[in-house]
Amino acid sequence: MAEQYFTAHPTAQHDQHTFDFTLRGQVFHFLTDSGVFAKGTIDYGTRVLLQTLDFDQLPEGPILDLGCGYGPIGLTVASEQSQRPVDLVDINQRALELARQNARQNQLTNIRVFASDSYQQVTTTDYAAIYTNPPLRAGKVVVTTMITQAKDHLQLQGQFWLVVQKKQGAPSYQKIMQHTFGNAQIMKRDKGYYIIKSVKTEN
Repeated sequence: MAEQYFTAHPTAQHDQHTFDFTLRGQVFHFLTDSGVFAKGTIDYGTRVLLQTLDFDQLPEGPILDLGCGYGPIGLTVASEQSQRPVDLVDINQRALELARQNARQNQLTNIRVFASDSYQQVTTTDYAAIYTNPPLRAGKVVVTTMITQAKDHLQLQGQFWLVVQKKQGAPSYQKIMQHTFGNAQIMKRDKGYYIIKSVKTEN
């Protein structure tokens, strides 16, 4: 069985390369490696999520990129929302080191990168938003936990955004978000990808 990108310590032989990619109108420089998700380019789901994000309705406060990989979501958000602290967490140590290097390469200083299996090491409880392109191959229990425990780490009116393909369970995950938050709005559909947002309206 091939090693998965949600392994804590990938053993795949290193195969680093760099590429530039424009996200939300800004060019970013990325270093990637084997053993991480979407090492060749920014995956389509991440692109659609970032295109759809709207910061106008966000309360003040920090942001969490949950399951950050080498950092495209968190770095893009940190660049545009430079007044906010942005936390990037992942279980994959190789991905985290790439995220740190990519933050330096793109001269972003409002970022913290640290290891966490879902929310296990996340102590902040007042995030303005949590964004995730979840590790769907890790299974439904993992993704469901990422949804149901998000509420404990958001402030009131904080937002949880998820990207998932319809064929990988988007309607089911929307129902879990609806049950958890009391709301779950499809913000965009694009080539089978759903962008779903929930807002924490009560404690």
